[in-house]
Amino acid sequence: MSVAAVVLAAGKGTRFRSDLAKVLHPATGRTLLRWVLEALRELDLDRVVVVVGHQADDVRREAEAAGLDGLVVVEQAEQRGTGHAVRRAVEDGALDRVGTVLVVPGDSPMLTGDALRAVLDAHPGRAATLLTAHLDDPTGYGRVVRDPQGLVERVVEERDATAEQRRITEVNTSVYAFDRERLAAEVGRLASDNAQGEEYLTDVVAPMVPAGVAAVSAPADVVAGVNDRAELAAAAAALRARILDRLMLAGTTVVDPTTTYVGADVVTEPDAVLLPGTHLEGTTRIGRDAVIGPDSRLVDTTVEAGATVQYSVVVGASIGPGATVGPFTYLRPGTRLEARSKAGAFVEIKKSVVGEGSKVPHLSYIGDTTIGRDANIGAATVTVNYDGFDKHATVIGDRARVGSDTMLVAPVTVGAEAYTGAGSVITRDVPDGALAVERNDQRIVPGYAQRRRERSEGRH
Repeated sequence: MSVAAVVLAAGKGTRFRSDLAKVLHPATGRTLLRWVLEALRELDLDRVVVVVGHQADDVRREAEAAGLDGLVVVEQAEQRGTGHAVRRAVEDGALDRVGTVLVVPGDSPMLTGDALRAVLDAHPGRAATLLTAHLDDPTGYGRVVRDPQGLVERVVEERDATAEQRRITEVNTSVYAFDRERLAAEVGRLASDNAQGEEYLTDVVAPMVPAGVAAVSAPADVVAGVNDRAELAAAAAALRARILDRLMLAGTTVVDPTTTYVGADVVTEPDAVLLPGTHLEGTTRIGRDAVIGPDSRLVDTTVEAGATVQYSVVVGASIGPGATVGPFTYLRPGTRLEARSKAGAFVEIKKSVVGEGSKVPHLSYIGDTTIGRDANIGAATVTVNYDGFDKHATVIGDRARVGSDTMLVAPVTVGAEAYTGAGSVITRDVPDGALAVERNDQRIVPGYAQRRRERSEGRH
């Protein structure tokens, strides 16, 4: 029997006080919606239906970006409650030819594949199965009401609960498995005569009790939803802790987890070391024995085995094995450092290749440049790549030596084993093995200081 999930992602999230739809807010490298979709990916479902409403086009694009097989998007143009959202999926035909429907909220990033699988495993032979949790402070959640035998009787939203019911600590997490036919029949009967004036999905539970309603409990930290920015920050912190625990158990050293940020899609290999203040984001990959930090930010960057990055910002770059970066270096998109190369202190490199064993040690800007093997770029070198209209390329050959404070005005080539004199402005190609020097002859003016001092004293 086929299984489909319905993800409730239509709400605005008024408590966020934001122009951005709630499910699009990011937490540790993914949106809230994306965290839920990734948990569902683990279940290998036949279909995933995402119900969108507020900022429907943006939420649709985020859902489609996950690339799940069997993804269907249904629009709830008027947000009239969770029951109405599921009814829209039924009416739209998105749940046709489905046996079991798993309903999950789109704002619960802590959900795991294991927790959702436990609900499905407990569901056969039931009309409905709930995922519940026991909370020390259940404020804001619907309460699970059980009969004297301990069986689920119904779910009561907090606004409609009596004082006695509000003392119940077992709460509904808004995760359910339903028999599709029973669900379709019950959502068609929902009314909005309640404190919110909405169609509650919780109201379909009580009519299903005679056919059997089960409940599976999960830890509170797995089912926590996100309803405001404080809860978003708390969820993001918990997700980061979960990620760091996984990395450390797999062999990565994290010296200070409290100051280390690693996004959801980052990969680190065993024996990589993350020093305090390290921030790894996007699709960053860290190789074996690489050392990152302290105080470095890497985004969508690959660092190969044995490389080091300290006190630097690296975005969209590739750092080869044994290469060194920093301190205070900025590598911009399109930069490639080959094996054992160096980008040193106060160096900025953009869309360039630094060849194997080559060094840009300090105080330089390298843009749109290809540097060969074992070259050395002197301090304060600038590749002048922009003429006000277009970018131009610079090529520096193997074993070339660029003198300090050289301006290489692109397009220009410095040949293999060529030299440039310190302080030169190079505007023409330098042949292999040649020396290019561009500077005026030095002039010596004897006695200048004494004459200047005498003139100054004469004015006073």
